[in-house]
Amino acid sequence: MISASGRVPVKKLVFITSLPMPPPKKTAPASQVHAILGTDDARVKEMAMKTVQRLTPPGADEFANEIVEGNADNAEHAGQICSNVIMALQTMPFFGGAKIVWLKGANFLGDNQTGKSQAAVQGFENILDVIEAGLGPDVSFVLSANSIDKRRTAYKRLGKLAAIEVFDKPDTSKAGWEGAVMAHASQKARELGLTFESGALDLLVQMAGDDTRQLENEIVKIDLYLGERRRCGINTVRGLVSLSRSGVIWEIGNAIGARDLQRALELLGVLLYQGQNAIGILLGAIVPRVRSLLIVKELATKYKVNKSNYSGFTSSLEALPSSATSHLPRKKDGSGFNAYPLFLALNEAGRFTLEELHAALVACLDANVKLVTTQLDNKVVLERLLVGLLTPRVKR
Repeated sequence: MISASGRVPVKKLVFITSLPMPPPKKTAPASQVHAILGTDDARVKEMAMKTVQRLTPPGADEFANEIVEGNADNAEHAGQICSNVIMALQTMPFFGGAKIVWLKGANFLGDNQTGKSQAAVQGFENILDVIEAGLGPDVSFVLSANSIDKRRTAYKRLGKLAAIEVFDKPDTSKAGWEGAVMAHASQKARELGLTFESGALDLLVQMAGDDTRQLENEIVKIDLYLGERRRCGINTVRGLVSLSRSGVIWEIGNAIGARDLQRALELLGVLLYQGQNAIGILLGAIVPRVRSLLIVKELATKYKVNKSNYSGFTSSLEALPSSATSHLPRKKDGSGFNAYPLFLALNEAGRFTLEELHAALVACLDANVKLVTTQLDNKVVLERLLVGLLTPRVKR
C-alpha cells in the first residue's frame, strides 16, 4: 500500500542473533605437562632430569628454565612453593624461546600432615587452574614427587592434563618382586657392556633389594673393579656388593641355610633395631628360606636333580613331570621357575632332615599366630623360632 505522501512503507526487519559464545577453554596439551611420580626416589629423580633435558631445545639457554624445589618444611612453605610455581609458569623467558618449569621433589602432595593442609591443597589446585587456562606455547611444566594422594580431585585433574609416569619400588614381601628389579639391573649392565654368570645377577638383586640407587651404584662398582674383563661371577658379587636393608633380610635366609644361629640372631637384632616389622621379617626372610629348603629336600629325595651348577639345576627342574613342579615358585612373567633361591637352598638342605623342615614350617605358622594374636614380645617370639629351627637335635 502507498501512503498519502507517495512513499512505500518499509517494514522493519528484526534479526534474531544467537547469544555470544564464550571463548573456548584453553588447556595445556599433555606434551607440555609431565608428572613423574613414585616411591623409587632414584628413578623418579633420574627420569625427571631426563624429561627436562629432552624438553630443552638444543642450544637453548639453560638459565631460561626454572627449578622450584618442592621440599616444604610446613604448610605455609608449601603454599609459597605453589605461588612460586605459578609465577614461573606465567613469566616468559627474558630471551625468548622455550622454558621449562620443574617443581622438583614435591613432598606436600601425599597423605601427610603438610599435604592435608589448606595451603598445600589449594596451592596445588591453583597450579592446575593456571595449566587448564593454558600455558604459553613455549612453556612446559614438569612435576616430580614421591607421593601423591590419588583420592583427591587434584590427582584426577592432573591425569587429564599431564603425561604421567610412575616408578614405584617393588614390594619385597611379595613373591616375584625380583622381576622388575632384574630388568632394571640388566638394562644398566647392558649400558656398561657387562654380562653376568648364571645366578650372579640374581644374587646381586637379592643383596641390593629394592634400592635402585644402591643397585646402580653396585653395578658401577663392579664395572670399575672388572676393568677390561666384562663378565661378573657370583664370587665377585659376594665380595663387592654391600648389603641393603633388603639384603640383610636375604642374609638372614643365608644364615638359616648355613644353620648359623649366632649370625641369624645378630641380623635379626639389626633389623628390629632399624624398626623393621616382625611379621615382615618372618614372612619376608624366614618363611621363604624354610619353604625353599623343604621344597628342594623333597625334590632331591624323590627325583634326581643336578646339583653341580645353576644351569644344570634349572634344566633338571624343567625335565621333571608337572606333578612334581606345579607348586614351585615361578617368575612374575610366568616364563619359568624362580629357581635361584631353590638352587641356593639345594646344598644347604643337607644340613636338615626332612622331618626337621616339616616341623620348621609348622613352627613358622605358630610364630605367625603368636605375633598376630598375643602380646608376647616380638623379638622373643622370633628368637625362640630361630633357636628351634637352627639348634641341632640330639639323636637318642
